[in-house]
Amino acid sequence: MKRPLALAFVCAFSCCLYAQVVDTTACDILKSPQSFNGKIVRVKGTVSAGFYQFVVKAPGCGQHVNAIWLTYPEGTKGKAGPVAILQLQPASNFGGTVAPAERASVQLDKNKDFKQFDSALSSPYKGGPMCLGCVRYEVSATLVGRLDGAVAGIQRDSAGKIVAISGFGNLNAYSARLVLQSVSDVSPREIDYSKAQTATKGEPLSASDAGSKVASEFGPDVPLKDQPKRAVEAFGKEGEDNGVNVGSGVANEVNQKNEWKSQSGSPDGVLFNCTFDGDRLKGDAMGRALAHLGEHIADLRNPETGIEAAGMYQLEYRAWFTTMLGGIQVGQKTLMLPGGYLIWSSAWPTAGLNKNTDDALTSFLANPELLNK
Repeated sequence: MKRPLALAFVCAFSCCLYAQVVDTTACDILKSPQSFNGKIVRVKGTVSAGFYQFVVKAPGCGQHVNAIWLTYPEGTKGKAGPVAILQLQPASNFGGTVAPAERASVQLDKNKDFKQFDSALSSPYKGGPMCLGCVRYEVSATLVGRLDGAVAGIQRDSAGKIVAISGFGNLNAYSARLVLQSVSDVSPREIDYSKAQTATKGEPLSASDAGSKVASEFGPDVPLKDQPKRAVEAFGKEGEDNGVNVGSGVANEVNQKNEWKSQSGSPDGVLFNCTFDGDRLKGDAMGRALAHLGEHIADLRNPETGIEAAGMYQLEYRAWFTTMLGGIQVGQKTLMLPGGYLIWSSAWPTAGLNKNTDDALTSFLANPELLNK
């Protein structure tokens, strides 16, 4: 009698688990992420991995960030994920309140579908100019996993001090995070980089000439010589305990401890945790990545006038511009972003230089990055 009863119990439990899976859409999740918090959901969508991206895309959903952050369970050791990201964490001396979230563990089914999924999203794009975080494919799939919901954002008090941190992924800007449990119906699609492979024809500008003209478009208060320097200085001097932590690897696994108050302190009560994938950031590419995240640290820790409440769109625009300026300073000829967006070419005609850069960045942030101003 015990064996049939045990079998019946297992079957009933399995049916119960299956019934708990909620079929939904990415847009429905983003409309009310907290209402899905802790639930196992099934969602069909397109997954993109880029410089600071590892997301389920949700175009046209009307949010400031139209995507769900994707992550693997701890210990997965997958290859796909962002190349460089910055995540904020309360330090031991954080002045605000921190309510640690207890979340159920997730076990990932590492079947052949998952292996195809992870392999496609980690296959690098090769060819053409420097392309930061560029992969060859994006992938359509059916995803099942635990949905974590929050009100993403960084709050400051009247003095400008950060007193609340919430959200997931890069810059803690995502209100929803999917911890992957299984993937099926995997369909890779090759990204078209052909339009950016050939830079605009014309007489190449000198680095100093081009740099001065590009910097002037960004504004008189951000001169070329200062902005990349400000970004580098944000990391502090070697050995300095300034709350900026630098790690290596692929930031593609959930780490619940990073959502809790750390045991380490920081001058302003906030830790700035940077992760760089050194295997995909070779040579000058690492320099560009450092400039990008350094600009974020500087803008969040010591925001300039007018950007104290900047959203992800404005922060990323500034960071990409600084990334480009740093490249120009060292004589870099071109710079391309995921999806084939050429944001800098020394061969661009002088008259159209600033417009070309602004148009490319605006299109990049609105389309593959799915950000609204």
